[in-house]
Amino acid sequence: MTTAVRTFNSVLWRDVFVTGRELPSFLAQVLVQPFFTLFIFGKVLTSLGYVGADYAAILLPGIVALNGFLGALQNTTMPLILDFSWTREIEDRLLAPMPISWVAVEKMLFGAIRGIVAAVVMIPIGFLILDDVHWPASTWLPVALIIVLGSLVGAAIGMTIGTTVPPRRINIMFAVILMPIMFTGSTQFPWVGLEHLRWFQVVCALNPLTYFSEAMRAEVAPQVPHIPIWVNLLVLAAAGLVFGAIGIKGFLRRALD
Repeated sequence: MTTAVRTFNSVLWRDVFVTGRELPSFLAQVLVQPFFTLFIFGKVLTSLGYVGADYAAILLPGIVALNGFLGALQNTTMPLILDFSWTREIEDRLLAPMPISWVAVEKMLFGAIRGIVAAVVMIPIGFLILDDVHWPASTWLPVALIIVLGSLVGAAIGMTIGTTVPPRRINIMFAVILMPIMFTGSTQFPWVGLEHLRWFQVVCALNPLTYFSEAMRAEVAPQVPHIPIWVNLLVLAAAGLVFGAIGIKGFLRRALD
C-alpha cells in the first residue's frame, strides 16, 4: 500500500510539474473565452444599457463555475483520448505499481486541479473588468469548497466522456456535448428565473453545472433568487459519485482491452 501511495503521489506531482512548465499555454486555453464573455456581457452590454447594472454580479459567479467545470472536464477528457489512441502513454502508467483504478482517480484529480486553477484565476480578472463587483471575505472559504467540489464533478464527467467517446468522434463531442453543457448550465442566468420557460428550466436542471453555478450565486449574490445551497451541494456530490464510478468502470474496461 505504501508503494502504491508513493507511486500515485509521484505520478500526480509529475503531471502538476508539467502543467507548471506549460502554464502560459494553459492559461491562454482557459482564460480567453471567459474573458471576452465577461467583457462583452458584463462590461460592454452594461455600458450600452442593454442589460441591468446588477447583471455583472449574476454573471461572474456563473463564469467562474463554467471555467472550473469545463476546465476540469476538458483536461480530463482530452489527455485520456490521446493516451488511449495515439500517444499510448497510458500503458506506462498501467504498469506502475498501483491499482489500475488509482490511475483513473489520478487522472480525475489532476483534471480537477486544472479546473480549480482555471476557476480561481477568473475571480480577480472579473473584479478588474466588472464595475462594483466584490465578494465579502466571509464567502471566500465556502466559494473555495464549492469550486473544489464542482471541479471534481467536471473531472468525473470528463472521465466518463473520455472513456466512452471514440477518438474519431472527438470533434462531434464538442458540438453535441460541450456546447449544450455550456448553455444549459445556468452560467449566464439564474435558474429560478426560468419559470416562464418551464421546459428549458427542466433541461437546465439535468445539467450538474447548473448546481455549481447556483451554489456560487447562493454564496456571493444571495440577493438573487437561487436553488437552496444544500440542494446544490447534494446534487453535486451525487453527480460526482455517480459519474466517477461510471468513469472508473469505463477506464478499467478500456485499460484491460
